[in-house]
Order: sequence, then structure tokens, then C-alpha cells
Amino acid sequence: MRYLRYFVLGFIAVGLVIVALANRGNVILNLIPELLGDLIGFNVQVRVPLFIVIFLGVGAGLLIGFVWEWLREMKHRNAAKSEHRQVVRLEREVTKLKTETVKEQDDILAILDGGS
Repeated sequence: MRYLRYFVLGFIAVGLVIVALANRGNVILNLIPELLGDLIGFNVQVRVPLFIVIFLGVGAGLLIGFVWEWLREMKHRNAAKSEHRQVVRLEREVTKLKTETVKEQDDILAILDGGS
């Protein structure tokens, strides 16, 4: 199973290298649209290879998706925690009631034994 995982990861790595080699051309990234940048006098441009833009876009999408899913499942994790706390509380209560029942029986037996 471990070798299958290495094979799949190697296959993905080769695919990423092929995509990077096929998209080596430089592109210009603008922080804001050019006309707006000229209007306010603040126009940041960066020239980077296209594969970096692609990989950063995929990485940002994955990161946003992971955070979104983590936030979405937070209510389910909190519900599970509260259910666990309730189960622990009920187990303590059952244990307490069992020990009280045993003590009451012991008191009754002690009274009966003391009266004879």
C-alpha cells in the first residue's frame, strides 16, 4: 500500500513538472486594474512565470477550502464534545446512585445487625 501511495505521489509530481515546463512564459500580474492604478497613482505590477500563478491559485483555493470546511464542521465537533460531556456526566451520576444505593443497604443492615 505504501508503494502505491509513492507511485501516485510520483505521478502527481511528474504531472506538475510537465505543467510547469509547458507554462514557462512570463505574465504580468497587476495588484489592481491598470486604469484604477493610474487614477490613484498606485500601480503594482509583478512579472512572474505562468506556472507560478497557476500553482499559487491552486494552493490558495486549497487553503480557502480547508479553512471553509474546518469552520463548517466546527458546529459538528462542538456538538460531539457536548454529547461526550453529557455521557460522562450521566456515567458519573449512575456511579453515584449505585454507591448511594449500596450505602443505604449497608445502613439498613447495620441497623438490623445492631438491634439484634
